[in-house]
Amino acid sequence: MSDERLGIMQQRRIEAAVIKPIYEEMKAQLGAAAAQDIIKAAIAKSATDAAQEFAAEVGGKTNMSTFQDIFKHWLKGGALEKEDLKRDERDFHFNVVRCKYAEMYKEMGVGEIGHLLSCHRDATFVEGYDARIELQRTQTIMGGASHCDFRYHFNSDREKTPAGDG
Repeated sequence: MSDERLGIMQQRRIEAAVIKPIYEEMKAQLGAAAAQDIIKAAIAKSATDAAQEFAAEVGGKTNMSTFQDIFKHWLKGGALEKEDLKRDERDFHFNVVRCKYAEMYKEMGVGEIGHLLSCHRDATFVEGYDARIELQRTQTIMGGASHCDFRYHFNSDREKTPAGDG
């Protein structure tokens, strides 16, 4: 079922097209900071919901391997160009050297909230998928860096979330 899923970049394009006029109106009425706070909170909830859907697709039997398997949806259509650094049952480390999400958001005129529409989701998503998987990232292309440094680690000492119970 998940192979039939719309690519994440296509999904984000649709979402950004819907969010853009809502964000612009909120910004006009409430100011940029308040509008961004609202977008940030809503996107975090959306990321958790999406993570739980992905976890349900594997019957709640989440782990680093199933997380690595679903990552293909973020790569679909060449959305990310990455350099793999480490991939095993405990670690999934890579650098994104080209982010077409960032390019798309700039082209759509929502570059100022692109980090909220995509980057902000990453840690929230993984927490909702399986709390034993931790993300450490110190920089992003959307934040102006040359690359995004993704370091996922499976911490078996942490407790699973309800989405990951199995």
